[in-house]
Amino acid sequence: MSENQEEKVAASKGGEPRPEDFGREVPSKFKKLVEEIENLSVMDLAELVKVLEKKFGVSASAPVAVVAAVPAAGAAPAEEKSVFDVELVAPGDKKIEVIKIVRDVTAKGLKEAKDLVDATASGPQIVKENVKKEEAEELKKKIEEVGAKVNLK
Repeated sequence: MSENQEEKVAASKGGEPRPEDFGREVPSKFKKLVEEIENLSVMDLAELVKVLEKKFGVSASAPVAVVAAVPAAGAAPAEEKSVFDVELVAPGDKKIEVIKIVRDVTAKGLKEAKDLVDATASGPQIVKENVKKEEAEELKKKIEEVGAKVNLK
């Protein structure tokens, strides 16, 4: 970057480089659109790119993908998942013990808990939804101690 370009970058609003800072003149008919795009969050910009790709049946070029991947100033970092669904995959050998645990943690009746555990024969079943990480891990450990297989989603 030349010294002249560096001065323009330093003088630009908010310290953010703008297309005109690097010798790329934005035609007047596109200035408003470019300004609106500059104000989008990274997530909104990525969504816009996907919409345009689908609408026009094209793929974004590498420079656009790189711009979309750069986090915006002040953007929140990706957070670790803190809420899980506890999924019973297989009851194991101690089915009665698993039914008791399911009944206790879900406040279901004996028949409903048994039906849920029996239904794992046709596929995994959700025991409890939207559980905090600590509670989900504790429940998983409790159920696995009696021989059942559990996943956290």
